Formats: sequence, C-alpha cells, structure tokens
Amino acid sequence: MSTTLENWNTLPPDAAADAILPCNGSRAWAEQIAALRPFAKPFDLTCTADIIWRALPEQAWQQAFDSHPRIGEHKAKAATAESLKWSAGEQSAANPDDAVKAALTVANQAYEQKFGRIFIVCATGKSAAEMLAILNQRMANDPATELREAAEQQRQITQIRLRKWLSTST
Repeated sequence: MSTTLENWNTLPPDAAADAILPCNGSRAWAEQIAALRPFAKPFDLTCTADIIWRALPEQAWQQAFDSHPRIGEHKAKAATAESLKWSAGEQSAANPDDAVKAALTVANQAYEQKFGRIFIVCATGKSAAEMLAILNQRMANDPATELREAAEQQRQITQIRLRKWLSTST
C-alpha cells in the first residue's frame, strides 16, 4: 500500500494542487507547493508549506481565510467539501450554548466590520467560550497585527490538516 505523499508526488500538477487545496484554501499556496514536488518525507512537505504560506501576498491569505466558516457556523464563502468537513471537526469541541452562540454572532459581526474578513482561529480543542474570549481579545489589535495573527492561526490550521491528510492511506 502506498502512502498519500507517495501518490500525491506522482499526480499531474493541477491534480496535486487540487488534492492538497483543502489543507489551506489558498490556490496560490496549493499550486506553489505542488510545483515543488516530490517531497521525500512528510517533514519536508510541512516545512515547505510554512515557508510558502509566510511568503504569500495578503490576497492569497484572504483566499485561505475565505475557505473557513465563521466560528459557530457550517458554511464558508469559498471552501471545498473536505475543508468544510475538517472545519466541522475542528470546531466540534466548541459545543456552544445559546448565549455563547448569540455572543459569537455579535462578536463575529464586530470583527468583520473592523477587519473586513472573518475571524480565524485554530479551533482544534477549544471551547466556544475560549474562542469567544480570543476573538474579544484580538479586537484590540490594530489591522496589521491582526492580519499577522490571522495568518499565524491559518498556518497552524494548515499544519493540523496536512497531518490529517498525510495520515490517510490510499
């Protein structure tokens, strides 16, 4: 049985980009990482993923951000089915009650009004109340600081998703 990485290394460039896209959501990121194949080890892929992510322009970051649903929601502006499935799993520990759901709705709207994009947080293992507290704390950031923080959260999400993706046998 061959591994996901071995099989992915053999795909045509467009198919390879499509296959890895749900791990991040940015087409530029997926195309650049696919162009650098083959990767001998998962470590090489995950390190390269970070390097590419950090070097991308803001518009590529925004495309990745748009692939996520708002915290507490299940649909996104632009996401693959696999990305939405992973988002649901990442937010599964949240389990908000009605009061926290209402507070998240208000806080998400305030965040979007201030920063012009959805709130991005690495939700894995966090409760809804924890994510709400993080959102409220980050509202104090200036736009440049918040963009860097959102990009870092996306980087963390990408790393988690890459590990999930690599662990699937084909």
